Amino acid sequence: MIVLKFIKKTIQWIVVAFLASTILSVVVLRFVPVYFTPLMFIRCYQQLNEGRELKLSHHWIPLSRMSEHMPVAVMASEDARFMQHHGFDFKAIENAARRNITQKNKNKLGASTISQQMAKNVFLWPGRSWLRKGLEAYFTMLIELMWPKQRIMEVYLNVIETGEGIYGVEAVAQQHFNKPAEQLSAAQCALIAATLPNPRRYSSLNPSPYMKKRQQRILHEMKFVSFK
Repeated sequence: MIVLKFIKKTIQWIVVAFLASTILSVVVLRFVPVYFTPLMFIRCYQQLNEGRELKLSHHWIPLSRMSEHMPVAVMASEDARFMQHHGFDFKAIENAARRNITQKNKNKLGASTISQQMAKNVFLWPGRSWLRKGLEAYFTMLIELMWPKQRIMEVYLNVIETGEGIYGVEAVAQQHFNKPAEQLSAAQCALIAATLPNPRRYSSLNPSPYMKKRQQRILHEMKFVSFK
């Protein structure tokens, strides 16, 4: 009986500590720039483990210093209903599930929102386990509850992987277009957004015909998306 009480008490304290620490971290990052993420450290470890040159390029800037086309481009590419949903796009989830069932031999269609991707990038690690997905949902609910959409977009655009060892739109703008992010054109923003499904495979520096096709599709979709 004493052992069971001790275990119960320990579990309660673990749960309280988890909730307190995660809520506090979300509150703090509502105001503080995110200079490093778990993915950045993981990629650095992979580079060193494979004997490659260590590369990490990341420059935090406020949303006001980004091209007005950049949020629209990633919404057109990743999450057109970003301004309407509360972290989860259930319509997109339903459509993805239906497509994945009917077209089993093709690549699986995802339905992660920008909020979910931001939660994963900032607070968690890459992977597809049920534990990680559950934590992703938990952090997504927290940030949607505590952060305005503008802050979610600001952090997302600062921490997303945009190339090999490159994170955020300012770093990729400087390295691939030789200009600050605030000077990016609509076409350049669309090209960056086109790489996001796999930025280490697809390049905005040397885009393939497939990438240029995706860029044009995103440019078209940007006409119907508003970040307001």
